[in-house]
Amino acid sequence: MDKNTNWIITRRTFLKSSVASLAGLTVLPLSCALNSDSKARQRTARFGIVTDCHYADADAQGTRFYRESLDKLSECVALMNIERVDFLIELGDFKDQDKPPAEKKTLSYLQAAEKVLKRFKGSTYHALGNHDMDSISKVQFLRRVDNTNIDSNRSYYSFDSNGLRYVVLDANFRADGIDYDHGNFDWTDANIPSKELHWLKQDLAAASGAVIVFIHQLLDGTGSVYVKNAAQVRQVMEASGKVLAVFQGHHHSGSYSNIAGIHYYTLKAVVEGQGLQNNSYAIAEVLPDSSITVTGYRKALSTQLTSDSAIPNG
Repeated sequence: MDKNTNWIITRRTFLKSSVASLAGLTVLPLSCALNSDSKARQRTARFGIVTDCHYADADAQGTRFYRESLDKLSECVALMNIERVDFLIELGDFKDQDKPPAEKKTLSYLQAAEKVLKRFKGSTYHALGNHDMDSISKVQFLRRVDNTNIDSNRSYYSFDSNGLRYVVLDANFRADGIDYDHGNFDWTDANIPSKELHWLKQDLAAASGAVIVFIHQLLDGTGSVYVKNAAQVRQVMEASGKVLAVFQGHHHSGSYSNIAGIHYYTLKAVVEGQGLQNNSYAIAEVLPDSSITVTGYRKALSTQLTSDSAIPNG
């Protein structure tokens, strides 16, 4: 596994760390080349990603500032509206809980975070994280959020947008295949069950072009923050020949790797650090040649992800 983090910092990255509010987040073009090719720009797929808000009306613990996540998420949504991205997806651990946990309060934290996310003037999606089931069930979570045009009973699903297939996976299953539920799980025991693996194989086969995958827990290695059967999942994705990249959360410090030509970009967490200057969110642009430009805001890192062999956009 190649852990080389060949980050390319854009002008937006320099701007994001120096402003105190969204008003100062000046939107600048990534390059003259992109702006000069209007035809290519029209074919570009652009989407917003944010992860690990962990919102709760709770005192800070260590580096996690739970109450500040709503303001950070608000800044993200406002920028995504300005940028008019195709859709906005959050990659799990949307909310947190009290100690000891109270189901009613946990649900109120979820609803508060969802209310902010729904200020985005477009489609919104969620990937489930382990903390999303710390004191509630998957059913309770899914019935209180909006995955645009997706059945509310689906914890993993796919959708098409702007010529690409997007797959959202759910690794919140114990090794015995039982759903995470009301804290009945070990967060290090994350698994993609056989039923979901079979669905993934079929869904990738049905895709007419390139695919982007979203998941909370990591798929590019082994250890406590990784999906236990990640190697099986990678095998299915690699065999399809269609997956360009996987966008992940969970590992709050972020990371990047490339395995068998598939990019694995782990976004930094919203909840880490005090103040908007410690916010983190990004916009990914998939270009016609199957390269991906990731523009990070605040602490999120920016990079240009290139592919040796281009995959058609459908």
